[in-house]
Amino acid sequence: QVQLVESGGGLVQPGGSLRLSCAASGFTLDYYAIGWFRQAPGKEREGVSCINDNDGKTYADSVKGRFTISRDNAKNTVYLQMNSLEPEDTAVYYCGAVHDALSVQAMCEQLRDISTIVWGKGTLVTVSS
Repeated sequence: QVQLVESGGGLVQPGGSLRLSCAASGFTLDYYAIGWFRQAPGKEREGVSCINDNDGKTYADSVKGRFTISRDNAKNTVYLQMNSLEPEDTAVYYCGAVHDALSVQAMCEQLRDISTIVWGKGTLVTVSS
């Protein structure tokens, strides 16, 4: 069964850090583009950071310099290191994967619009004092 499972969310104070993990089962991530997306209450799902099969990376302007995406193909896992967290980062974070070669340009938008994308169920991140 093809599946993505996110973990690592939780409650953190402003300025704190979390590392999210997206573990794949039933398939290998080597030739997949992976994206982290988030959805806050009452808002649309937005792309946060994406990484392609050549290790090209993109970040939303709101997280540049604070978040870092990485992949460990040996562990079949993609990570999102989140530092200097702000209350505006509060959301459910989802990872999505597509078996496609995507360019870095607007990668998250490309990934989100592919109908065969595999989604995880999400992990909640709450940034609050």
